[in-house]
Amino acid sequence: MIMNIGQSFNFIAVINLLLFITQVLCGRDFYSILGVSRTATLNQIKKAYRKLAKEFHPDKNPDDPHAQEKFQDLGAAYEVLSDEDKRKTYDQFGEEGLKNDAFSGGSDPFASFFGDFGFFTGGSRSGQREIPRGADIIMDLWVSLEELYTGNFVEVVRNKPVIRPAKGTRQCNCRQEMVTRQLGPGRFQMTQQTVCDECPNVKFVDEEKLLEIEIEPGMKDGQEQKFIAEGEPHIDGEPGDLRIRVKTLPHPIFERRGDDLYTNVTISLTDALSGFTLEIPHLDGHKVEITREKITFPGARIRKKNEGMPNYENNNLKGTLYITFDVDFPKGELSAEHKETIKEIFKEEAKKKVYNGLRGY
Repeated sequence: MIMNIGQSFNFIAVINLLLFITQVLCGRDFYSILGVSRTATLNQIKKAYRKLAKEFHPDKNPDDPHAQEKFQDLGAAYEVLSDEDKRKTYDQFGEEGLKNDAFSGGSDPFASFFGDFGFFTGGSRSGQREIPRGADIIMDLWVSLEELYTGNFVEVVRNKPVIRPAKGTRQCNCRQEMVTRQLGPGRFQMTQQTVCDECPNVKFVDEEKLLEIEIEPGMKDGQEQKFIAEGEPHIDGEPGDLRIRVKTLPHPIFERRGDDLYTNVTISLTDALSGFTLEIPHLDGHKVEITREKITFPGARIRKKNEGMPNYENNNLKGTLYITFDVDFPKGELSAEHKETIKEIFKEEAKKKVYNGLRGY
């Protein structure tokens, strides 16, 4: 079959039109935007969203003209796929099926999911007029070193005061205004007085809300996550924020310093002299094997690279594990025969030195 130029042009135009209609009807592929499969779990979706949102946030990509659009697509994808009902609708009818829902289309209504990473702006409190705002709430969340090593999702129940309609009216939006009053012919007086509007009455009702906090691998003690508008309410303005501050519980084996871990191991005098092999259980359950063939003196320290904490910015990088050895000397007395045997084994002269150990001589 041979087509002339006009027919070819019409054929291409029809194809482009069909592709455009298909794109409009099907909408965006939210699974591809987040880089997850259609069977992805909620936790996998959350982790993918957090990772990509950090990477593509407009504040971190000022030279990319499409950064805002990409970030909005990420927000839209997360909004749908993290909601069970919206996800079912999307899987069945595509983005077009969500048009009748209260779907924001990527205005990033999930700023509260992220916490304060230094570049999430929230985007809802800018304006010409200063809006009154409730107080922020700071809450310490105690987590284990295991959670900071592997990551975890922690659920917190928040009893939050919520504004609900009530009977009657109330004074609202009170402000100071200048009022002019005539005292007589050609005489006026200007005074400042409080002027209020009349608003429907409201009341505060405590409601229970479940907040989900992601403990990311490598987070540091004192790091905060911010939940927008989850703080104290304001009757005429916006609520404050809830700031969750990570606190590390003491650990029986490891001490964290930055991305490095420190631990102590006590060995017997026999092991210190003859060598040994042991395994240290790590925070995620894997074993760190230690083998020593030479003499280990009290206070000796070895290090195992890449066995520390994961780096918060790049989880593929890990700190160092430092292991300090303590030697458990046997109790009791040695016989004269044993003493002679020991002297014969080491064949070294007695070394005695008196010095100021605090000065390091």
